[in-house]
Amino acid sequence: MKKLLKVALAAAMTVGLVACSGGNQGGEPTETKTYGFVTDTGGINDRSFNQTSWEGLKKYCEEAGFTEGTDYSYVISEKESDYVPNLTGFAGKDLIVAAGFLFEKAITETADQYPDQKMLIIDVDSIDPEKYPNVQQAVFNEHEGSYLVGVAAASMAKKAGKDTVGMIIGMESETMNKFWAGYQQGVYSVDPDMKILYDNVNDFSSQEKGKTAAAKQYDNGAYVIYHAAGGSGMGAINEAASRRDAGEDVWVIGVDTDQYEYGKYGDGTQSAVLTSMLKRVDVAAYNAAKAIAEGTFKGGVVRYSLAEGGVGIPENNPSMPEDVKKAVDEAYNAIKEGKVTVTETYEAK
Repeated sequence: MKKLLKVALAAAMTVGLVACSGGNQGGEPTETKTYGFVTDTGGINDRSFNQTSWEGLKKYCEEAGFTEGTDYSYVISEKESDYVPNLTGFAGKDLIVAAGFLFEKAITETADQYPDQKMLIIDVDSIDPEKYPNVQQAVFNEHEGSYLVGVAAASMAKKAGKDTVGMIIGMESETMNKFWAGYQQGVYSVDPDMKILYDNVNDFSSQEKGKTAAAKQYDNGAYVIYHAAGGSGMGAINEAASRRDAGEDVWVIGVDTDQYEYGKYGDGTQSAVLTSMLKRVDVAAYNAAKAIAEGTFKGGVVRYSLAEGGVGIPENNPSMPEDVKKAVDEAYNAIKEGKVTVTETYEAK
C-alpha cells in the first residue's frame, strides 16, 4: 500500500505541488500577488476541511516568498450571513478562496458585484461557467476515497466478528451524499449484509454533537465509525479515543486530512483513528494560487479523482492490520485501473 499511495500522492504533487519560481526558490522573483481565504463556520483550526484548504494556499505563498497578513490572509465566518461580507471584504485581491459548498450562493452574489474578481470555490460544480468565467470550481471524487475507507471499516468489523459500522456527516448535501455513497459501496463490497448506522449532526463545528452521535452509534453496536463532519467529527474522534482508553474495542475513521494524531490516547503511542479519507483540498488551493501567479488561472470545473491523487488514504496507517491494508490496496488498484467503478448513487439512509 505504501508504494501505491506514494504514486497517488506523487500524481497530485505533479499536478500542483511543484517548485515555484518564487523569490526564495533561487530563480527570478515572482511578482507579488495577493490572496484572501474565507472559512466556513468550522473555523480556521477545524483540523479538517478549512484548515487543510488554508494550508494549501499558505504553502504556495510561503514558497513564493509572500508575506502573511500583507499578501495573503484569512477571515473566519462565524455564521452564514458572514459569507458575502467576508468575500467582498477581499475584493481586489488577485484570488479569493472559499472553503466549501455552503458558499455557492455567496460566491455568485459576490461575482455579480465584482465580475472581474477571480475566485476559487471548493466542492461546487453547478455554477454556470459562461456567466461566471472567473470562478474556478474544485470538486473531488469523494465517493472513490470513501469506498476505500468503507472497505477498511467492513474488513475490520468482519475480522472482529462484528456486523455493524457507522457514518456521521455534518450536513445533507450533494457532496455529503458522495461520501455516503462511496462508503456504503465499500462496506457492501466486503459484506453485503453488514449494517451501517447513519447520523447527520447538521453542523460542521460542534464537537459536542459529533461526540453525542458517535456515542449513540457505538452503543448501538457500531465497531467502526467514519465521520465526514469537519470540526464536529473531532467529537467522534474524541469519543472513540475515550472508549479505547477505557478498554473498549472501537475505531473511528477521519476525513480530509490525516487525523491519526488527533485520536491518540493513553500514553500517546496508540490512536483510535484506524485511517483517514484524504481529500486533497490543499492541492486545489495550492494549484489555484500558483495559476494566479503564473497567469494560467481558468474558471470552470476542475475535478480531482483517485487516479490523479485527489483522494485516498494516508501513506502510513499504524492502526491498520496488514490483511486489512491488503484489502484496501486491492480496492485502490481496482478503482485506479477501472476494474471497479464507484458511483454517486446510494441506498436509502
